[in-house]
Amino acid sequence: MKILLLSIGTRGDMEPFLAIGEQLSRLGHEIVCAFPEQFRSLVEDSGFRFLSLGKEFIEMLESPFGKAAMGGSATTWKKINAYIKLAKTFAPMRKRLMVRQFTILEEESPDRLVYHAKAVYGYIWELTHPGQNVLIFPVPYTMHPAKEYSHIVFNRNLGSLGNILSYKLARLGLVKTIVKDAKALSLPYRITPRLARKALDTNKAAYTLSPSLFTKPESWPDHAKVLGYHERNKNINWEPDTALQAFLREHSKFLLITFGSMTNPNPVQKTQLIVRKLEQLGIPAIINTAGGGLVKIDDLDSSLIVFVHRIPYDFILPKTYGIVHHGGSGTSHMAVKHGCVSLIIPHIIDQFFWNKLLSGKGVGPKGPSITNLDAKNIGPLLSALWSDAVYKENSKQLAAEMAKEQFEDKLAAFILGKSN
Repeated sequence: MKILLLSIGTRGDMEPFLAIGEQLSRLGHEIVCAFPEQFRSLVEDSGFRFLSLGKEFIEMLESPFGKAAMGGSATTWKKINAYIKLAKTFAPMRKRLMVRQFTILEEESPDRLVYHAKAVYGYIWELTHPGQNVLIFPVPYTMHPAKEYSHIVFNRNLGSLGNILSYKLARLGLVKTIVKDAKALSLPYRITPRLARKALDTNKAAYTLSPSLFTKPESWPDHAKVLGYHERNKNINWEPDTALQAFLREHSKFLLITFGSMTNPNPVQKTQLIVRKLEQLGIPAIINTAGGGLVKIDDLDSSLIVFVHRIPYDFILPKTYGIVHHGGSGTSHMAVKHGCVSLIIPHIIDQFFWNKLLSGKGVGPKGPSITNLDAKNIGPLLSALWSDAVYKENSKQLAAEMAKEQFEDKLAAFILGKSN
């Protein structure tokens, strides 16, 4: 089969699709990826054909107002203004993205479409290609209602009625978006709210979550599955530099500090804050600056700290005692998989959920948001993460549970239409 992987978002939104692509490619299927332009090399390094959705979406997130919305702002008012500007900028861009998705699918005519919820044309394609679509959700509580927890945007328990209403509100917004954006397409039929709701109701959905961390709610339909966490080989074309090799020889116990692809308006101040506390506590650490939320401190002279711009997690996490991170779904899963203690500094949306979940599982203390991170709270949290043996024991137990999971065949069968 020709299988088109379609995703819009940050790198964390691309990784689950690349992992799925690797699995399906090993089964002999042709994989084509339609992602934002910034991820071209990521796709081509995996050996797949790349189709561009343009640069604008990631450029918007990397703008000053995008960083303010995605990370910590000085004030709540500034963050609200950033969200407003982000919404105004994204509105016309969303229609252009819809047209690009439509054009790619018309030209490629894939046998299967595996797509992200932000790739809105996928819902429409389902109407004329029933059963050939699979939605991929790397986070829970996004589409299918659950009485025990609200939609991930609200990120809290609003009570049974409030939780259900939160999904209805999110669904109403998505239906309006589908109907509105479809007007930019040359379709032989009109997308009505009824058709949009039909598309939402019939799409197969795979939540790429570990059942050791998340149990499928009883209220979810049969065509929504929890099918395990999946990751790709990230060691391609990478070797540790001499500074990192020297650090690893010197320190057998250390922390990894990373904010993934998350940015914030004050990366220098956030990095200096963390570095000062690490040095005061005598904790060795690797600081990953890949996404720009943390930066290299050039005048730092310390044997405890080494900076890297890029580091494959499957190389470093097996060696790592603990990880301080943003709380993305992929990073949270990998921390658990490798038995690392975990401190989450959430930036946006689902990261607050993972912060509650992992701290609730006892693998680390609950962290403050990036906005509220300061000298008063980071020191005690780092000290507890480093020294509390209970966190490590819980981490090892959870890693052992996750190691028993085998979902590759089930996920492939679900996408290929060989299971219900």
